[in-house]
Amino acid sequence: MIQVHPEKQRLRAVCQALKMLGRVARRPVTSLCIRHYSSYVRHTRFLFELKENDEACRQALRSGSFYVFHNLSPFLRKSDGCYSAPTVNASGSLEKSNLEEELAGTFTDLRKAFLQLRGMGTPCLSQAQALLRWHDTHQYCSKTGKPTQKNVSGSKRVCSANGTIYYPQMSPVVITLVSHRDRCLLARQPGFPPGMYTALAGFCDIGETLEETVRREVAEEVGLEVDSLRYSGSQHWPFPNSSLMVACHAAVMRDEINVNSVELEAARWFTLEEVEEALQRDHRAINKSDGTIPVWVPPKWAIAHHLIREWVQEQRASLSGATT
Repeated sequence: MIQVHPEKQRLRAVCQALKMLGRVARRPVTSLCIRHYSSYVRHTRFLFELKENDEACRQALRSGSFYVFHNLSPFLRKSDGCYSAPTVNASGSLEKSNLEEELAGTFTDLRKAFLQLRGMGTPCLSQAQALLRWHDTHQYCSKTGKPTQKNVSGSKRVCSANGTIYYPQMSPVVITLVSHRDRCLLARQPGFPPGMYTALAGFCDIGETLEETVRREVAEEVGLEVDSLRYSGSQHWPFPNSSLMVACHAAVMRDEINVNSVELEAARWFTLEEVEEALQRDHRAINKSDGTIPVWVPPKWAIAHHLIREWVQEQRASLSGATT
């Protein structure tokens, strides 16, 4: 009998949970007729097959490449102040020390590295960590107390006693950019990096609609009543647990802020010019030698950045229309 090193065994288990997320070779699946489908449909059907067909998933594992995690921390490389995530071949060594030496990287807390992540793999890392955390916290059935077993792809867990199927879930969160005429409101929490401001955000309560959550969060956090709101977009967010960020714009009738100090450290109105300057700043290059910390906003791949930039574009279009 071959004895597997504990670290190697753990890392192999992680890879097993990430197979549908890894960049697996796009082998044709014989049970699907995909000749006339677009590349997106073909890709989606392939992932569906991996989730539902254990044998197809095992085949993909043999030729796939993977992002690797250890204790929910992804393997990352740092260069020029930015992080990137290399992929690991399924047939390669999964010893923790060997990976770190051969690939010149370390297992890094995703939350600490998130703002400095670069590359197309960022959404995949976010999804992967959320899936791993879900598996870690759903190893037992909430009704029978018996162990649950995951399928090969890790897309679900099944109670070993009564067959109840559990699927990964996300918590709905609204993130709202509040505006009043020609200004928008940005805020920060005590745990934010120095100088970072962003849109208001909060979890949906049980039984609430998204619209009701937007109105409640704005009232709770800054003491303002929403007059109108509209949907903008959405994004998965892995912290603190897996969340679906639903982005909205909200207009208010008055601008007198009453900050809830339990929720926020600060909140204030920003002019168009101030927001444009914040969008241009790279927080890694901010000079703090004079003791001041300029305002900056979340990076481009964050839904908050999209909301803020969208507001700027609309303000610029309005100004342009007013001058013609």
